[in-house]
Amino acid sequence: MIDTALVAAKTVVSAKGDGPALDVSGAASRVFLLTLDITNIIEQESFELSIFGSADGAAWDAKPVVTYPQEFYRGEYPLLLDLAAHPGVKFVRAHWEVARWGRGTETPMFEFGLNLKEIPPDVLREANAEAKILA
Repeated sequence: MIDTALVAAKTVVSAKGDGPALDVSGAASRVFLLTLDITNIIEQESFELSIFGSADGAAWDAKPVVTYPQEFYRGEYPLLLDLAAHPGVKFVRAHWEVARWGRGTETPMFEFGLNLKEIPPDVLREANAEAKILA
């Protein structure tokens, strides 16, 4: 079961960038829980995080598989990454964009980490069964 950091905790960024590629081809499930943890910021700035997929870990798709809403504050933000509709994706990586406006320094600063945890197939089956009962 995959349970790892896509971006190490307390990573400090001041410009756009990419995290390392992670091989998810061995996962029993194609559904993952992403947890973005923004631990430090300065005022009047924004953070955008997307997850891109690749078949070989070298050439990346032009469009992200999933994108977080734009964030402005410290906090922990969960998001599901469902690769079921992307059967060719064997690798994923994070890409971030940062922006700053207003007074003071023009350089943005975000401290964050991003974890990826595989959701086991039995948990998905159970959740789907419960959702059908409630529907």
